[in-house]
Amino acid sequence: MRASAGQRIVNSLRVLFMSLYAAFIFLPFLWMFSNAFKPNDRVMADLTPLSIWTFLPRPFTMQPVVELFSSGLGRSILVTVAVAGFTIVGGILINSMAGFSFAKFRFPGKELLFSLVVVSFLIPFEAIAVPLFVTIQRLGWMNTVYALIIPALANGLCIFMFRQFFMDLPDELVDAALIDGAGWTRIYSALFMPLSKSACITAGFLLFLSQWQAFIWPLLVASSKDLRMVQVLIAYLTKEEFRVFWNKTAAAGFVVALVPLLVILPFQKYFVRGITMTGIKG
Repeated sequence: MRASAGQRIVNSLRVLFMSLYAAFIFLPFLWMFSNAFKPNDRVMADLTPLSIWTFLPRPFTMQPVVELFSSGLGRSILVTVAVAGFTIVGGILINSMAGFSFAKFRFPGKELLFSLVVVSFLIPFEAIAVPLFVTIQRLGWMNTVYALIIPALANGLCIFMFRQFFMDLPDELVDAALIDGAGWTRIYSALFMPLSKSACITAGFLLFLSQWQAFIWPLLVASSKDLRMVQVLIAYLTKEEFRVFWNKTAAAGFVVALVPLLVILPFQKYFVRGITMTGIKG
């Protein structure tokens, strides 16, 4: 009986702690959602002192959301999704082939090259932005979709994930396919890729996020209004020289956070499986 009572107390404390933690995580999103439907002058006015009206829109207005979409937010979202879509398709193809090569081929300098791949996703983008900008400029790709898509295709983290996943697949599969007369292209496309659904979804989501969150690079290479990515457009729409539109900022933040959520929820189990299965072997 004492053990049972003690266990109930522990469970109650655990539920209380998790509830407080969930509220701590949820309240900023509730505040952002509330501010998205307030006049701009009420955002800071309702912030102090803290009250129930901090988290409720008063008075309710759709003006911030309407102004954002009438200023081109919808088009910018479509441009970003299109760029992310091409990046996902090309990125999965390139990164999976690289990961397959590192996992199943033997060639001179393999370990050194793989070490460089691992180091590549540890280097901050700002360190390579200038030489990459000069390269794009000399290629004549400024203000084109090539400048937005091609530099994002090869991703060191995705190569690492595919390599880890393919290493877990037994070499006997390759040996059996070679005995049956299959070439390496067929082994990769017809045998390994169908087995790597979770790794592809995980890599695709990482590539999508890299484009959805991109700000500095699109700002540098795509100044044209027709190619403005969503993060760049939001920076233009939510502030003026001496004024910040807090309600528009909140509305834009809500929309920008909602899209990745809608993308990941249908594939959540594959994403979790991909993360866990690609970290088994070193």
